[in-house]
Amino acid sequence: MAESIIAGLLRGKLVEAARIVGSEPRADRRAELTAQYGVRMVASNLEAARDADVILLSVKPQTLTKVGHELGGHLRPDQLVVSIVAGANCRVLTNLLDHHEVVRSMPNTPAQIGRGVTVWYATPEVTPLQTDQARVLLRALGTDLQVEDERFVEMATAVSGTGPAYVFLVMEALIDAAVHLGFPRHIAHDLVIETLEGSTAFAKSTAQHPAVLRNMVTSPGGTSAAAIHELESGRLRTVLSEAVWASYRRTVELGADLEKGLGLDEGRPLDTGNGRAADGTASKASTGRQPGR
Repeated sequence: MAESIIAGLLRGKLVEAARIVGSEPRADRRAELTAQYGVRMVASNLEAARDADVILLSVKPQTLTKVGHELGGHLRPDQLVVSIVAGANCRVLTNLLDHHEVVRSMPNTPAQIGRGVTVWYATPEVTPLQTDQARVLLRALGTDLQVEDERFVEMATAVSGTGPAYVFLVMEALIDAAVHLGFPRHIAHDLVIETLEGSTAFAKSTAQHPAVLRNMVTSPGGTSAAAIHELESGRLRTVLSEAVWASYRRTVELGADLEKGLGLDEGRPLDTGNGRAADGTASKASTGRQPGR
């Protein structure tokens, strides 16, 4: 995803390649990125962040604590930190980095071609200038949606962040079904891809509710009605809803694990995603806000 951001910034001519510095532990990967994009690559996270206006954290949640400890205490208030680390809430980020100018965001994989959607939240300490910097950075990936409640970033992780996985699974299933009917796989692939792409573009252009669009192709007693009956009988809506909730719960769990590792949990019960903690008591997911704010 970090490479996608680099590509998007350069594609949109938003920043010169010489002004981008990245850190990467593997020498071969550093050489590859430098050759492809003309950016400067270093082995040290601290060196990469030292003179930066905007610092992008694009690491796995399991690596965040190590990287955070390297940077913690070395950042200036005029430096903006933008995190795309899944599950890492602002409470974790600000405590780990000892830094409060933080943006938490959740992009998705279509960002690699500039067609992604990113939901993001800025802490109150982020200045108007830094907000504009974050917006420019994230728009390099496609559409950006700023929210005023950090919980929406956690929710977006389960909907738009994980969403491509749902779409690709449906895509795969439709292609396999078409092959089962008798289509050669390459034709089945093209039929499904074009159908999904055209349907999405049609929905976007008409701005109609999906139910209205579905009814347009569902004649009484027709082929679509027969197919939809099978989908509804198979609990498609329920399964998708359960999948989204499972992704959301896992996002909250990742945040709780990071908080626990930093000693920030203070015995707080983990929200299981249905408004109740694991011990059955009422709870809320962490919003990432600092105490007293």
